[in-house]
Amino acid sequence: MFQATCIPAGLIERYDTMAPRYTSYPSAPQFSDQFDESHLAIHAERSNASLLPKDLSVYVHIPFCHSLCYFCGCNKVVTRTDNQKVSEYLDNLMHEIALRARLYSDDRLVTQIHFGGGTPNFLSLDQIASLLDQIALQFHLDLPNNLEIGIELDPRFITSDELRTYQSIGFNRFSIGVQDFSKPVQTAINRVQDEAKTLEIINTAMECANSVNVDLITGLPFQQLTTFADTLDKIIRTKVSRIATYNFAYMPTRIKAQKMISASTLPSSAVRMELVSLVREKLHDAGYQHIGMDHYALPSDSLSIAQDNGTLQRNFQGYTTHRDTDLIGVGASAISKFDTAFSQNETTLSLYNEALARHRLPIAKGVELDDDDRIRSAVIQQIMCRNKLDLTLPIGQFIERDTNTTLADYLSSDIQRLTQFIQDGLLVPVENGFEVTDTGRFFMRSIASVFDKYLTKQSSDRVVPFSRTV
Repeated sequence: MFQATCIPAGLIERYDTMAPRYTSYPSAPQFSDQFDESHLAIHAERSNASLLPKDLSVYVHIPFCHSLCYFCGCNKVVTRTDNQKVSEYLDNLMHEIALRARLYSDDRLVTQIHFGGGTPNFLSLDQIASLLDQIALQFHLDLPNNLEIGIELDPRFITSDELRTYQSIGFNRFSIGVQDFSKPVQTAINRVQDEAKTLEIINTAMECANSVNVDLITGLPFQQLTTFADTLDKIIRTKVSRIATYNFAYMPTRIKAQKMISASTLPSSAVRMELVSLVREKLHDAGYQHIGMDHYALPSDSLSIAQDNGTLQRNFQGYTTHRDTDLIGVGASAISKFDTAFSQNETTLSLYNEALARHRLPIAKGVELDDDDRIRSAVIQQIMCRNKLDLTLPIGQFIERDTNTTLADYLSSDIQRLTQFIQDGLLVPVENGFEVTDTGRFFMRSIASVFDKYLTKQSSDRVVPFSRTV
């Protein structure tokens, strides 16, 4: 059981480094533009030919936003709802869904549909409904009981009545962006939203959905422990089923909008760690289960149940219960996943639209996974999703060849690098491997990075700028 911990300054200094968030392994910087539509087709056919083909999860990226939030690193386009580029994008999105569907055999069931962005509720309800109809027309949906349909919502641009309409057309999961109720923080990130309306939308969503998530962010400009504690208390009182408290990744050299935020207004690493500790203490006391990194859920939520039974998975949507699915990403910048490959769409609207005008899938880059990638991916998933590492497992459990070699044997040189983590109390040896301690959960990205061969191979003149781990 988690206990609130005062993190020594020495640990913060030692582990305040840069590393991926491990929503994939290999991480996105390893994707190559040599991966194209032909490679995607090969891996789709390989997944179709599996003895037990996996179910499918469809992610739909809506890049449009009404206004620019300075903190956001998502692929987005700020525009008006009546802009011609919106209509053109939706036409091409419909076309891409149809092209994607041709790659998958008829026995593949879609068990999850998720709309992300940008701001998905930038679109009208009719536009959202049309996209759902196209997915239903092109794919086989796992109806009536096993289909999860979720959407990320900006509460500034939706009403309670509209939320109920979302429910009526099939949505059963909502994720609502809050970040922080503090007005100085909201002003600094250019996202001022009415507290009363936001809480109303959260409460209505809970009436309409099986699960509701609220997004908060720690480390924002002018953020203070006292005011963020107040935000947490208000969200806890709603009894929302999931809470995600992302650590703000300040990378103004890569994300232009963040240049509007002065580094002098950001909390120090020590204060950021205090904010994370505050989150864990308050949510633990309120009965939430720590899922991993920045995600929490009530014990009755499917995320907690998946963590308990070992089926929890981490992907580009964060933590998910849909472990045994191939991910189909449609829309600009969307990422798709197979056991053996990742692919990413063109990120700019012009290139995305050009590809579909030629009736081609808009694949920009990707990566094919070798056996070593798949083994290391499984190890990183254990750390990020199960807070432990079972080294007695045979590597044949993760790759398509029979072998008695264990993870302990295969990763022996990497395991030796865990000594410092053990000495610092972040890991404890157990009979079959290691477990992450309560303190270690603050540094999970650093622990996982030990098994990232691409980080260790990088030369000093080719450092990929990931976000800071603290």
